[in-house]
Amino acid sequence: MVLPSEPEFEQAYNELYLTLEQSTLFEKKPNLKKLLPIISIPERIIQFRVTWEDDQGIIQVNRGFRVQFNSTLGPYKGGLRFHPTVNLSILKFLGYEQIFKNALTGLSIGGGKGGSDFDPKGKSDNEIRRFCDSFMRELSRHIGGFTDVPAGDIGVGGREIGYLFGAYKRYKNTWEGVLTGKGNSWGGSLIRPEATGYGLVYYVEKMIEYAKPGDSFKDKKVAISGSGNVAQYAALKVIELGGKVVSLSDSKGAFVLADNESEGFTPDEIAQIAQIKLQHKELASLESKFKAGKFKYLAGERPWVHVGKIDVALPSATQNEVSGEEAAVLVANGVKFIAEGSNMGSTMEAIEVFEAERQKAPGSIWYAPGKAANAGGVAVSGLEMAQNSARVSWTREEVDAKLKDIMVACFETCVNTAIEYSSEKTDGLPSLVKGANIAGFIKVAQGMEDLGDFY
Repeated sequence: MVLPSEPEFEQAYNELYLTLEQSTLFEKKPNLKKLLPIISIPERIIQFRVTWEDDQGIIQVNRGFRVQFNSTLGPYKGGLRFHPTVNLSILKFLGYEQIFKNALTGLSIGGGKGGSDFDPKGKSDNEIRRFCDSFMRELSRHIGGFTDVPAGDIGVGGREIGYLFGAYKRYKNTWEGVLTGKGNSWGGSLIRPEATGYGLVYYVEKMIEYAKPGDSFKDKKVAISGSGNVAQYAALKVIELGGKVVSLSDSKGAFVLADNESEGFTPDEIAQIAQIKLQHKELASLESKFKAGKFKYLAGERPWVHVGKIDVALPSATQNEVSGEEAAVLVANGVKFIAEGSNMGSTMEAIEVFEAERQKAPGSIWYAPGKAANAGGVAVSGLEMAQNSARVSWTREEVDAKLKDIMVACFETCVNTAIEYSSEKTDGLPSLVKGANIAGFIKVAQGMEDLGDFY
């Protein structure tokens, strides 16, 4: 089930298992315990060779993967990641998380993940097009609008989705909603690029209101990591709601607001970041273009120990980007709300720090895991699938309203489930980790039992 060479998957499995064990779920529903070893093995893993020709005419080879983890609730749904670090452990952990995240959206979608160890950075458009064509030549045998509907992820943006969809259409001679994140003129949904970031902020907005009725993002200091779509649109939505964004980062370093600055990131500065990201440039290239003295650029650093006193932390870069030590610093600096825009953004040690503080000082701090807080992206992917099936296109306002409704319902499900199955004796804030894990697990478990996958 969990192999020693799969540390990321082992971490995801243990996080779910420990949460379920520490709740009253198996006391109230003992039959569900025997589902754990079943649900933790993918229904299917596809691994294949991808050969492509570079601009010098030299044949290159990469590994391609698709982990079709669970189709109980609908077609497999989850992104494709193109990055040199891609391996089965990472894709299994992402696919495992995706099962329960997708269940929390309330939409009819199962869980999966895929990708390749191909690195699009430094490649020409033609090289990326040739790679995508070769990748889809094999993947097209295993996906379809009612079977498996991939989306984008790290390294797979609008350009890559376009090349992949074009290749699928040529190989299969059919137009179907087999990929999400498509261009708006050929089947895509409005709000899709913004969805994960917007959804993250909508979720945290409900956390703030629940913790202190009448409170909002207004005047809150918000630290964000990452600088891709999730971080950019989360930052823009925070600014729109009156908050102050004090940090953004990439894999090479972080921009942190200088101590004497009262104004955080502006929409114009975020637009500059979006532009250099499209050009695959590093954040450091903007150091001379931002207002002198407004930000400190910290090479090789993450923002968490450098942002000082903040109200909200939104890890939105990649897995395990908040360590136990960094979590302790965030707590010491008075952070009130932590919610993951990335998948499994906090280490187990960091989660333990946040949860221990929540129980020790009720009402002081609240942590939300990515499987709930960043479900907005896959939610709008599900809405894109619905639009494709009906051959309709909803307005920006319609999609945004549906996204917000889904995130509010997801939050309420997590809260109510945590309260129902909690063994804690506290009047403080319920554990959103337990709420998300238990609610997602129960929904998939009930479907698997009804379908005869366990009994």
